[in-house]
Amino acid sequence: MRYASPMQLARFPRRRYTPHFTPLEKLPNLTAALGGPEIWIKRDDLLGLAAGGNKTRKLEFLVADALAQGADTLITVGAPQSNHCRLTLAAAAKEGLKCRLVLEQRVAGSYDPNATGNNFLYNLLGAEKISVVNGGDDLNAAMQAQAAELEAAGRKGYIIPGGSSNPLGALGYVACAHEIAAQSFEQSISFDRIVVASGSCGTHSGLLVGAKSVNFDAPITGINVRRPRAAQEGNLLKLARETAALLKIESPEAKDVTALDEWVGGGYSIPTDEMIEAVQMLARLEGVLLDPVYSGKAMAGLIGLARRGEFKRGERVLFVHTGGAPALFAYQNVLQS
Repeated sequence: MRYASPMQLARFPRRRYTPHFTPLEKLPNLTAALGGPEIWIKRDDLLGLAAGGNKTRKLEFLVADALAQGADTLITVGAPQSNHCRLTLAAAAKEGLKCRLVLEQRVAGSYDPNATGNNFLYNLLGAEKISVVNGGDDLNAAMQAQAAELEAAGRKGYIIPGGSSNPLGALGYVACAHEIAAQSFEQSISFDRIVVASGSCGTHSGLLVGAKSVNFDAPITGINVRRPRAAQEGNLLKLARETAALLKIESPEAKDVTALDEWVGGGYSIPTDEMIEAVQMLARLEGVLLDPVYSGKAMAGLIGLARRGEFKRGERVLFVHTGGAPALFAYQNVLQS
């Protein structure tokens, strides 16, 4: 078996937006409330760039590639409250680049340019252009059109896929798995299970590849926020294999991939009672802010699994917090109680 080492990751250009490891913290009050597993949290909400979040790790590799290719403008796509779009804008600002966004409104006519949350931050962070398309439209074609417009003006765009989720972006979470393994060793903590939100697949698949590459054998349970389980697991395995191939190491197998879909609710970004409870519990028990789209539903999944006895008493469960707190302000009407 071939393992990935820090030296293998060092072959890829990388910008550094966080000069330190993010903390591993025990959540004693949540642990007591659930009465079973010992819950820990990986605070990737504290990553660098504007308000942090998991996309920062992926953008370290993607923006480095954009700079190496001589790009002057980043182009990406996301929903109206996209954490990924916010952080891509922040990376562009830090690097002296321009940034264009393609926003997908999944309900026609629902986009509000004056909305709060991440949408407000798009303008504050200096988006050069925001184009709005409808759900089901060809998002890649919309980004390619922006790149062609820039090329006609003598400029060079660099397209970053939604969620920064391609093999190069997933390297950010291969590196995160190495980081967790190093912290576990340094702090003499072993984990029996890892739980993470599973959306555009880059974070989840990167963790799978990274964990396998260092023989970190705690099962990784994804809590799906968008798709039916079978479709999500297929996407995850495909991206994990592509990421492993990029590193020239062994890929995770189908048996390693789990993306539960019981907490998706009505669909992507649509609130659920379980998400509301999870966001309120973490805020009131631990002073930790989750987001309503990703980490809120992922924590709802962890809580649900704990309540039905999926974790043994005394097991250590690590929750990877993917950030996204700015989106809370766009959901005040459902979260206030």
